[in-house]
Amino acid sequence: MKGHTGKIVLASVFAALIFVVTAYLPRLPIPPGYIHFGDAFICIAACLLPAPYAAASAAIGAAAADMLTGYAVWTPATLIIKAAMALTFCPCSQKIATGRNMAAAFISGLIGTAGYYIYEALFISSFSVALAGIPYNIIQGAGSMVIFVVAALALDRAGIKKIMPPI
Repeated sequence: MKGHTGKIVLASVFAALIFVVTAYLPRLPIPPGYIHFGDAFICIAACLLPAPYAAASAAIGAAAADMLTGYAVWTPATLIIKAAMALTFCPCSQKIATGRNMAAAFISGLIGTAGYYIYEALFISSFSVALAGIPYNIIQGAGSMVIFVVAALALDRAGIKKIMPPI
């Protein structure tokens, strides 16, 4: 992925994957949104792509899911929160399942939970009512982290970073 075009192509593939997993694959509707596991693929993208490309694929894929599934009100928050989540990872290692990236998965879950809490509180003008969404965001973050860990171990075992050109 040394070339700019290769990075854009891979970022686009991840944006599409993030969109599909967020919008359509195991999705549990909850008030005021839904639980999904697209964040696991944001984590994987962030481990394989340079930061700007990972942030763009995270923001575009997740925001498209919000816009096209009836949750457009969340789009401004999603653009910022998902990009910030992607920026916690490091694609520099020869492996995906590193201690740093595991910690980053946890931190990205905290960013998602805090970011959506703040956005919802400001949107509905009630910090106490917005507290109701925190458990759902924690479930989503924890579920995504588990999926990320399993996928990271599988991708490392398959040697994905060895067959990818250097970023």
